[in-house]
Order: sequence, then structure tokens, then C-alpha cells
Amino acid sequence: MARADDILRLYSDLGWYIATAESCTGGMVAVAITDVAGSSAVFERGFVTYTNAAKTELLGVDPETLEAHGAVSEQVVQEMARGALAASDADVAVSVSGIAGPGGSEFKPEGRVCFGLAGPSGVQSETVEFGARGRDAVRRAACDHALDMLIAAARAG
Repeated sequence: MARADDILRLYSDLGWYIATAESCTGGMVAVAITDVAGSSAVFERGFVTYTNAAKTELLGVDPETLEAHGAVSEQVVQEMARGALAASDADVAVSVSGIAGPGGSEFKPEGRVCFGLAGPSGVQSETVEFGARGRDAVRRAACDHALDMLIAAARAG
């Protein structure tokens, strides 16, 4: 809850709105933000795009990017974040796509999550290896990381 409180305060001070584009977290980032009273002052909208078709249809992710890199890739989360900004009135968009588990592969193991952030400073992405700690733990860690990215973006102003 503290992270979401920080987000509300920081984004309110800046007059910025947030959009989320989530896959493996299934809307957890949006829920974490909107659990705080007054979040309507900063939360513009959220997209839960679990399938590749949803990523393409709602966020404009290029099917060729999905084919070349897969849904769990920095290229795709960059396009997801850009697409969330374009399809909203937000100032900052965070995106999440990963392998929460169980399962994974040699090339994309369980616990790998890619994050994107689009805003006034451009688009950035990163990959975090949370490890095979179980579906719930990976999703919670991914949600917390996305919230931390939103906080860092606001502090960078």
C-alpha cells in the first residue's frame, strides 16, 4: 500500500496520469493503484492484454515483433507501453509481460518478467529474473517492481 500511496502523492503533485498494460500480472498493478482512495486523480486506465491478439488489437503491438521476439521480451513491452500511452490520456504508461509459472522453457524460464515504461523521458525497458518461486510470488514481485518503476519515473520528473 505504501508504494501506491507514494504514486498517488507524486503523480498528483506532477498533474500526471498513469496507464497500465499488463499481461502476466492480470491487472494487479492497476488494482494496487486503485486500492488507494483518491486514485482517480492519477489513474487514467488499464489494459489487461493476456493474449497476443489482445496486445495487437488494444495496444498496437506489431505481430512481427511478437513473432520475432515472443510476448515476453523487451521489444514487446516497449510497444505495449507506447500503445497504452497512445490509447489513453496518460502521461506515463507501465507494461508487464512475463512467465509467472508454473513452467517456462530453457530460453524463457519461469520467473522472467519484462517491464516497459513510456513517458516524458521516452521509452525504456528491462528484464528481471525473479526465479521459479511460484506463480503468486512472481506476480506479486512483478507488480511491486512495476510500481517502483512508476515511482522512479515520477521522481525523475
